[in-house]
Amino acid sequence: MTPVEELRYLILAAQREGNRRLGQALRPLGITPAQAEVLRLLEDRQPLTLSGLGELLVCESGTNPSRLVDRLVSSGLVDRVPGEQDRRQVELSLTPTGKRLARKVAGIEDELHRMLQSAGSAREIATVVGFLRTLVDGQPAGEALALRRD
Repeated sequence: MTPVEELRYLILAAQREGNRRLGQALRPLGITPAQAEVLRLLEDRQPLTLSGLGELLVCESGTNPSRLVDRLVSSGLVDRVPGEQDRRQVELSLTPTGKRLARKVAGIEDELHRMLQSAGSAREIATVVGFLRTLVDGQPAGEALALRRD
């Protein structure tokens, strides 16, 4: 295996392991990592339109995560309301139950972040972040991350 091929598989393995750990931690809450991402985005930026949410999502490609949102609405975690500026546009916001769940998700994410932080020095983490950023810059997931940094 060449170093570049190993790098590719290590990126895939790290992503898979991270999702597995996050999924296990979220299972008692009854939500998936993708649903957790939506809850956290809404917690930080609500209200958002469906397309606005889609632009910020890393877990889903495309700009119309309607099935993901439909599930959260039917679970009583997200509300759809007519937009204040344009009644034809629907805005998404968290219900009180969704807000409580988003706080629990934040705690789970904090634990995962502490685990990642303990895996290397600040310099090593910065180097890996910089390298990975060059791989995703200009791609849909990279654009979503760039919007979230702003």
